[in-house]
Amino acid sequence: MPNPDALLYARHIEHRREEIDEILTELGYDGLLIHSGRPENRLFDDQHPPFRGHAPFVSWVPEPFTPDCLLELRPGQKPRLWYCQPDDFWHLPPDGPASWWADSLDVEIVTGPEGWHERFAEQRALAVIGDERAVGHLLDGADLNAPELMWRLDEARTRKTAWERECLARANQRAVAGHMAAARAFRDGGSELEIHLAYIAAVGQDQDQLPYNAICAVNEHAAVLHYQHRSPRRPKQSLSFLLDAGADAFGYAADITRTWTGEDNVEFAALIEAVDRAQRQLCDEVRAGVSFVDLHLRTHLAIAGILEQAGIVRMSPEDQLEAGISSRFFPHGLGHFIGAQVHDVAGLVDAEGQSVPAPEQHPALRLTRELEPGNVVTIEPGLYFIPSLLEDLRASEYADRVDWAQIDALRPFGGIRIEDNVLVSQGDPVNFTRQAFATT
Repeated sequence: MPNPDALLYARHIEHRREEIDEILTELGYDGLLIHSGRPENRLFDDQHPPFRGHAPFVSWVPEPFTPDCLLELRPGQKPRLWYCQPDDFWHLPPDGPASWWADSLDVEIVTGPEGWHERFAEQRALAVIGDERAVGHLLDGADLNAPELMWRLDEARTRKTAWERECLARANQRAVAGHMAAARAFRDGGSELEIHLAYIAAVGQDQDQLPYNAICAVNEHAAVLHYQHRSPRRPKQSLSFLLDAGADAFGYAADITRTWTGEDNVEFAALIEAVDRAQRQLCDEVRAGVSFVDLHLRTHLAIAGILEQAGIVRMSPEDQLEAGISSRFFPHGLGHFIGAQVHDVAGLVDAEGQSVPAPEQHPALRLTRELEPGNVVTIEPGLYFIPSLLEDLRASEYADRVDWAQIDALRPFGGIRIEDNVLVSQGDPVNFTRQAFATT
């Protein structure tokens, strides 16, 4: 019986080959070389950060953690992969390519980059994608990361193939298992570090394999949008917990956030439920033809409505948005493209590669396009009690519209974020994250 992964991957490669043949012919290139990347040591050190392959390579080859491989693409030819398998006793060499995906490529095993140096050193009319320090020797007559090429490739990546959608769905399934384990650890009174360890154990991937540094925030730390630490100390009181953490599947990322609290914290639990309801509604609006900027503005109205209904701000949602008050509680963008990169490419350009910047009033927005089938986006509204932003609000002309006693009571909880990964389809949106929670 055929391997279903092999069939999906083969179709993915065939689809991408058709696209790349057209692009290379249009731009006059004989071929394209995409380097997987190479670890670089830290300054004045012999250690390097964990390696992860360049996304343009990973979007073709499901090997995100194998350095110094080179993909060769030429119009009308089967893609050739120069697969680097060093003869090394200091580090464990990578396994050989798995047949289910290697059969779609012409694979050449080399023991080092020298194995493909000479083949390309004198060739002209080539395009190269990679870091100049690693592929500079190939640039005699070749173009490195040519903008006219890159925006076309980025544009193609905005529309996910069936293989890519399967990878994203699997990454969500892995991440959801971790989120459920982390929630149990929080309810048991665990420290941020203990919760994080429970997460990675359930996901089955270590920190170096996760697509981004997990945000594991207990209590007031949830008000730090990209909180980067994991305290080993158990909190005296576990009021709230925000986890923004993903997982990897063949180089594709899940990016999921959930917020929890104890049953006794009725007011904060009601806010979590209100944000969750708003988030579900926003996910249902992720449809072809919808402007993501408009969806972001509707998110502000939804958050402002929650603030008004809870009595935290005594202003209509429309007035809060116009006055910039909702941005004090929701200062980031609604979401972004996701794929072989967590913050995937082409979110702030149109289909012709022209810049479409975020609105002046919402500079953190990472996606300004009109959605189309095949896009996969994150939907992540939030409501936070961030001290610096609240102090600005307290000093503003709108201070008397705010219930400061209620805010002071909610500050120790930090904040709320709910985030799903959603596919734009020809019909109803497909929520990979909610599907994973429903089946785990």
